Amino acid sequence: MRPPLIGEKVIVEVPSTTANIGPGFDCLGAALSLKNEFTIKRIEGTAERFELIMESTEGNHLRGGPENLFYRAAQRVWKAAEIEPVALEARVKLAVPPARGLGSSATAIVAGLVGANALMGEPLPKEKLLELAIDIEGHPDNVVPSLLGGLCLTAKAASERWRVIRCDWDSSIKAVVAIPSLRLSTSEARRVMPKNIPINDAVMNLGAISLLLQGLRTGNNELISDGMHDRLHEPYRWGLIKGGLEVRTAAIKAGALGCAISGAGPSILALCEESQSRMVSQSMVRAWELAGVASRAPVLELQRRGSECVKKVNE
Repeated sequence: MRPPLIGEKVIVEVPSTTANIGPGFDCLGAALSLKNEFTIKRIEGTAERFELIMESTEGNHLRGGPENLFYRAAQRVWKAAEIEPVALEARVKLAVPPARGLGSSATAIVAGLVGANALMGEPLPKEKLLELAIDIEGHPDNVVPSLLGGLCLTAKAASERWRVIRCDWDSSIKAVVAIPSLRLSTSEARRVMPKNIPINDAVMNLGAISLLLQGLRTGNNELISDGMHDRLHEPYRWGLIKGGLEVRTAAIKAGALGCAISGAGPSILALCEESQSRMVSQSMVRAWELAGVASRAPVLELQRRGSECVKKVNE
C-alpha cells in the first residue's frame, strides 16, 4: 500500500447530529442535513505537521497542530492500519457551529478517520472506524450517526461490544433546530449533572424511549409527544441555556410534537409535522429574541447516508 503523493487529496462530507433525543441520553442520535465539508490534502513535512484552514468565522478559534482533534483521529487510523503517518492540511467549509450541541466535534473526529482512511486506500473497514470514533469521543450518540447516517440507537452489550440499531424515522416528521448565538461546552453541561439519579426517573426514560422510537417509526404524533420527555439530564441543563425554557414553550404552542435540548445544548430540537415546521421555527426564534438572544432555526431533514468521501483528486 503506497502512501499518498504530495498534493493528493480527498473531500469528505460529514453531517451534523442531534443527540440525546428526548429520553435517549448518551445512546440515541440522528444525522441531520446540515453538514461540514473537509478537503484533506497530503502536504510536505514531518508527521507532526497539520495545517487547518477554516472557511468560516465560526471556527476562527480552532487551530491546527498535532493536538487538533481531526489530526488525532487521523493518527488513530494510521496506527490501527500500521501505516507511517504523513503531514496533512484540512480545509473546512464549516456549516455546523462549534459548541452548540450539533456534533461539531464529532464531525472533526469522523472526518479525520474517514479522510485518513481514504487517503491511504481504505485499509480499515467502516466497523473499525466506528470503534475508533466511539473510543475517541467517549460516547456513541454523536459519532455513530455522523458516520453511518440516519437515526441510531447505540448500546454496549453484555459482551462489551458496541451494538448499533438503525431505527426508522417517518418522513412526515421534520426536525427544527433552533441554534442560538450562545455557546455551551459539553464539559460544562456534564458538570451540572448528578452522579446518581432516582430509579423512578430511570424507569420513566426507559418507557419514554420505547414510545418515541415507535412514534418516529410509524409517524404517530401522540407517541412522539409522549416519548419526548427526559429526566436524566434536561432538568439539570435547562438552567444553563438563557431563554431555553421559553423557547421550548413557544415551540410546543406553535405545534411542535416535542422539544428537547440538542446534545449538550444550547441548541434546541423540535420535532413536528412539515405543515407546522415554519411556524415552529419562527416561534422559537422569536422567543429567543425576546430573551435577548439572536438565533436561527432551520428546518432540517434526516440525513441517511452518513459521512461520504465524495471526491479523490491529485494536484
